[in-house]
Amino acid sequence: MLFHSTDFLQLFAIAFALYWGLRRQQHRMIVLLLASLYFYARWSPWLVLLIIFTALFDYWIALRMDAAEEPRRRKRLMVISLSVSLGLLGFFKYTNFLVGVAWPGIHWLGAAELPPEFDIILPLGISFYTFETISYIVDVYKRRVPAERKLVDYALFLMFFPHLVAGPIVRPASFLPQLQVLRRFDWRRLELGVRLFLLGVVKKAVIADNLAVMVDPIFADPGAYGTAVLWAGTVGYAIQIYCDFSGYTDMAIGIAHAFGLKLPENFNLPYLSMNVSEFWRRWHISLSSWLRDYLYIPLGGNRGGGFATHRNLFLTMLLGGLWHGAAWTFVAWGAYHGLLLAIHRIIPWPAWLAHRALIPVRIATTFFFVCIGWVLFRAQTFSDAGLIIHRLLVPTDGEWLDATASASFFAIVAVVVLAHAVRRFVDVERVIRSWPAPITALVVAVGFYLSLLFSPDAGGAFIYFQF
Repeated sequence: MLFHSTDFLQLFAIAFALYWGLRRQQHRMIVLLLASLYFYARWSPWLVLLIIFTALFDYWIALRMDAAEEPRRRKRLMVISLSVSLGLLGFFKYTNFLVGVAWPGIHWLGAAELPPEFDIILPLGISFYTFETISYIVDVYKRRVPAERKLVDYALFLMFFPHLVAGPIVRPASFLPQLQVLRRFDWRRLELGVRLFLLGVVKKAVIADNLAVMVDPIFADPGAYGTAVLWAGTVGYAIQIYCDFSGYTDMAIGIAHAFGLKLPENFNLPYLSMNVSEFWRRWHISLSSWLRDYLYIPLGGNRGGGFATHRNLFLTMLLGGLWHGAAWTFVAWGAYHGLLLAIHRIIPWPAWLAHRALIPVRIATTFFFVCIGWVLFRAQTFSDAGLIIHRLLVPTDGEWLDATASASFFAIVAVVVLAHAVRRFVDVERVIRSWPAPITALVVAVGFYLSLLFSPDAGGAFIYFQF
C-alpha cells in the first residue's frame, strides 16, 4: 500500500476523521495503532505477528529492566533483548547470505557444490523497526528514558504507519512524549503536512519513477552502453534514489503533521555537500545519527587516537552497508564510504580550499565520489560494478539512449538542479506563508494533478522498502 495509492488515502481519511473526532488521547492512540496494524497487514497479514511479538517482548523486557536495581541483571536483560531483535533480523534478512559465505568450508567437508536457497520472506521494514527497538532498550538500560508504561504508546512508537516501513528512524526520547499530549486541530499544521506530502509525491512519482524507466535497463545490461550513457545512468540513479527516499520521508513527515505529530528530518540537500563527512550529516540523517550514537561511539568513537578513530569509522560504515542489504556489493559500498570518511580525516586539507570560489568544485568533487559509491550500491554484481566504474573513467563506445529518454533525463536534471538552487538561496517557507489561502490551495491542487499526469503508468515501490 503505497502512500500515494487510493487504498492508502482511504485509510488515511478514515483514521484522520476518527482521530480528530475523539477527545481522549488514549482513544486517539488506539485509532493510530489499529490503522498502523491494518497498514502493515495489507502488506503481509502473517508477518504482522512478528512486529507485534517484537513490541510485546521489548515492552516487557524494558519494564523489568527499569525495575531492576542490580546492574548485572539490567545488563543481562538488555543483552537478551538485543539478541532476540538482532537474531530475528539476522534470520529473516541474512540467512541465505551467511549460508553462502560459510558454504565453501561446508562444501570442503563434503556437502553439495551449491548452497541451498531458503525461501524466507523479508518482513517489510524490519531493518528500521529493529533499530528503533534497539535504541529504546539501550536508552532504558542507560536510563536516558524511563520504560514506557502504556503498551499502546510503545507499540505505536514502533508501528506508527508513516515511518514504519522506511523511516525516519525515530528515537524514544523525542517521539514517546508526543503521545502524551492531547493536541488541538491546527489548520496551519495540516496545510504544512499536505504541502510536504505533495512534495514527496512529486519527488517519487514524477522524478524517481520516470528516472527508473531509464536507469533500470542501463544497470540491467551495462555492457551494452558506453561512457556517456553510463554516466547518465549513474547520475540518474543518484537523483532517483534521493528523490525516491526523500520523497517517502516528506510524505511520512507530512502525514505525521496531519495527526499533530513530528518525525525527525532525514535529508538536507545532501548533494550540495562539500565533503563526504558533510554528506553523511545531510543524507539519511536518522540512520547516520543512529550509527553514530549506537555503534560508532560504543566502539570507541574518536577516543584512543587516530588509528582507533579511523578503524571505528570504517567498521561503522561497513556494518551500515550490510544493514542496507545481504549482499557483498552493499558491504563494499559501506567500506567505500568508511574509507572516504577516514581519508577525509587523515589528510590535512589546505586552508585555501575553503575559499568561496572553490565551493562549486568541492560540491562537484563530493558528488563524483558519491556517484561512484552509488554504482556499488545499485549494480547487481561486482562484475557489473567494475565494468561500469571502468567505463565511467575510461571513454568507451556503446549504445545511446533514444531521443525521448535523453530529453527526459536532461529535463529532470535541470528541474532538480533548479529546485536545489531555489531551496538553497530562497526562504521558500516564508514565501509560501505570504500567499493567500486560495492561492496555496490552487497550487496544491495543480501539483497533485500534474503528479498524476506526469507519473509513469507502472510506478514501482519505494527503493528502501527492500531494506
